[in-house]
Amino acid sequence: MEEERGSYGQFCPVAMASEILCSRWTVLLVREMLCGTTRFNELRRGVPRMSPALLSKRLKELERGGVIRSVPNEKGVVEYRLTDAGEELRPVVLGLGFWGQRWVESQLSLKNLDPSLLMWDMRRNLDPQPLPKARSTIHFQYPELPENRRNWWLVVEEGKVDLCLQDPGFDVDLTVTCPLRSMTAIWMGLATVRQEVDSGRLELLGDRMVARSMQQWLGLSPFAGETRRVA
Repeated sequence: MEEERGSYGQFCPVAMASEILCSRWTVLLVREMLCGTTRFNELRRGVPRMSPALLSKRLKELERGGVIRSVPNEKGVVEYRLTDAGEELRPVVLGLGFWGQRWVESQLSLKNLDPSLLMWDMRRNLDPQPLPKARSTIHFQYPELPENRRNWWLVVEEGKVDLCLQDPGFDVDLTVTCPLRSMTAIWMGLATVRQEVDSGRLELLGDRMVARSMQQWLGLSPFAGETRRVA
């Protein structure tokens, strides 16, 4: 009998788990759902270089593998939820992230720059507590990028954080201007806000309190505190 495409043909549990999880993009989709993402369009923002057709295919594969289930919410919109089997992948995915932070050379990491993914992760991890109780609008500018990807706004109100690619029309409390590489390095824990300001790469213009507390409210990668090692 012809071997099934994609099958390792081994009874080993590692091989069988790999058949479900090791196709391209699959672990990143699980990462997004472990972070709380449930809807198709939100998943697309977490994996912006993945085509909608491939995303749909991978979701079906994960559902067949028992990792997720699709359920309509009260408005009839389909959401994707992790099953118990999917939740058990949390330490596996976190372990991969910590391993990558420890052992993958940082300059290689900083070659993979993506403003939409960076801003989406910053939105997800931002801590509203150090910010004023009133609405705060922070404008990020990456001057070296094309005009349609240069400007981003984070709007924080009542503990909720929205990400806008178009000007939301609110008064801006702080404008952050720097190369995308600098902001990515800060988010990954490879640099600090103070270091980038002192180097002249990062400029903060606006509310001094919001500027001073940026390192606290920014919301770094969950792997940012991991100590790097040399492979």
